[in-house]
Amino acid sequence: MSDLSANLSLPYLAGAQAQKHVTHNEALEILDAVVQLAVASRSLAAPPADPPPGARYLLPAAASGAWSGQADRLALWDGLVWRFFEPRPGWRAYVLDEPAE
Repeated sequence: MSDLSANLSLPYLAGAQAQKHVTHNEALEILDAVVQLAVASRSLAAPPADPPPGARYLLPAAASGAWSGQADRLALWDGLVWRFFEPRPGWRAYVLDEPAE
């Protein structure tokens, strides 16, 4: 059995695992990032100077700076560092800086 869930790659708790709260909190952070997904932009190529914690962006092919090499991924600012997620088939996102259709 894998250590990660099939669809969201959430980490599973192991039976004799020490510090279970660390794994559980990581799973909650991933859920918070990808469920009800709304991103600030999908065209911004460089990270903003002072994003609020929880800010999410879909990264374009020309991603640069701290986003360099992360094209086509979801970027999440956790308040300290950028975390990146590989979008999975079926994910949908609302892009806040584009008009709704």
